Amino acid sequence: MLHEIHIQNYAVIDDLTVEFHPGLNLLSGETGSGKSIVVDALGLVLGGRAATDLIRSGCDRATVTAVFRSPAQPAWKRWLEEYGLDGSDEAEIIFRRTVHSNGRSRLLANDQPVTLAAVRVLADLLVEVHGQNEQISLFAPESQLQLLDRFTGGDELRGQVAELYARRRQLEQEVESLSQNEQARLRTMDLLSFQLRELEQAELEPGEDARLDEEKHLLAHREKIQAAASTAYGALYEDENSACERVSIAARALDELRVYDASLEAHLASLGEAKARIEDLALTLRDYAKDLDASPHRLEEVEDRLALLGRIKRKYGKTLEEALAYREQIRQQLSGLEQSDERREGLARELKQAAGEYRKAAEQLSQRRREAAERLEKLLREELSDLSMEKTRFAVHFEAAADAGPGAGGPHGMDSIEFRISPNPGEDLRPLGRIASGGELSRIMLALKTVLGTERLNAGATVKRPVNPTFIFDEVDTGIGGRVAERVGQRLKRLAQASQVICVTHLAQIACFADHHYYVEKFERNGRSHTRVEYLAGAKERAGELARMLSGAHVTDAVLKHAATMLKQASA
Repeated sequence: MLHEIHIQNYAVIDDLTVEFHPGLNLLSGETGSGKSIVVDALGLVLGGRAATDLIRSGCDRATVTAVFRSPAQPAWKRWLEEYGLDGSDEAEIIFRRTVHSNGRSRLLANDQPVTLAAVRVLADLLVEVHGQNEQISLFAPESQLQLLDRFTGGDELRGQVAELYARRRQLEQEVESLSQNEQARLRTMDLLSFQLRELEQAELEPGEDARLDEEKHLLAHREKIQAAASTAYGALYEDENSACERVSIAARALDELRVYDASLEAHLASLGEAKARIEDLALTLRDYAKDLDASPHRLEEVEDRLALLGRIKRKYGKTLEEALAYREQIRQQLSGLEQSDERREGLARELKQAAGEYRKAAEQLSQRRREAAERLEKLLREELSDLSMEKTRFAVHFEAAADAGPGAGGPHGMDSIEFRISPNPGEDLRPLGRIASGGELSRIMLALKTVLGTERLNAGATVKRPVNPTFIFDEVDTGIGGRVAERVGQRLKRLAQASQVICVTHLAQIACFADHHYYVEKFERNGRSHTRVEYLAGAKERAGELARMLSGAHVTDAVLKHAATMLKQASA
């Protein structure tokens, strides 16, 4: 259940907190007051698209916080565990979305960073939103099939069908790849064999080019290096008055001194160590200079090798590591092409088995859908009758499969369905989008939500979705009024007996059924527009708002009396 939403610097809202309750929560107010903005803000915090133009003018960011509470076995327990987040044992989960003016957006769940995709998964479990966009999406066959599957409660089987389809499609693609004509296969093998020979003959080593670059730099300055090494060698060891000679002289002098002062014994040992180190360094420099002379053609060899490595990198990768990876890749490709006949036979067997498993699961899903469609048609006709559409016929039409072969079907099975209605007696059933008016479509959607919500309650724990999500209806009263609006209000009230319902409406005939009524008002202060939400706690305040909804700005005693009567009748 949505417990609270806190909105800051969003559209015309500067700072607003609304606390919702179980039952039917209704928002009313003048057109443009910001009722739908509250619903839009909830969509944002639950993973909706973030745009910088929703940030209130003069602010650098907008923040929306939504608090959900569940008394027992919260729907987010498994979700939090799956995504490695804390708080799975808590009866409360808090979502916070911040959108910055530079386009950056951040989403937190219980103050822990989380991805939009992850939040959308949980949002689908917690909230069902019905608005104008959803009415339009109801025309799409894919959306209709999704609604039927939701009613069926076959999420697990639908997921299994999708996995089996993916496996079948993967095998089909492999078979297609192996079924190239023989000439093309031989050309490919010839090219890959040439590339593999070239790479193997190069005898590549990871990091070799970097090491050779260093050696090239050294060899290019060989004369200067040799001169410096020789000079250092001479100064340390070979020249007259070299460092070694001077240290030897100092050692002899110190040896004479220790006869007179034994405390100098330790310093004599230090001089010996210093002389040994100088000699070692001198000999190292001598050998280093000789090594540079040992191979006068080494620079040419290094440059030739670097040129070869450069050609390899230009052809097969930006680095030697990429070229080595490509070598392994084409080695595997060649192996596959050389064994294509054997592999093709094995793939054909695997594909036949995968296609059979897919078809079996898809037919099982199709059978469940057809059984569920009959129940849905019956229940929906009953709901539509209570919504003053008693003459309306509704049917789920299953299209005949265009292709019944082994490759038929898709990730959602082998069915193609279409919701069809006939709102008037004597008319043929026709596609929903070609017949339904705005008012009819709103009632059909409400009927679907009511049926789906009731079915979920009956299914209980056998359905992976929670049995009591929050239903949100934005402008459910589009195109209706009078007695029909009253019926819609009754249906919302009925749906709210088992689930939390949040509804935005302009009609008093619907508003009178609310368990909790909120008045949304836009006002001006200091030259800026603001939106506030007032909770109408008493019957007098509610009657006043119903009277405004009935008659507009001019409210008479008669209208107030009528509004009070509506409230009394709705609560009876």
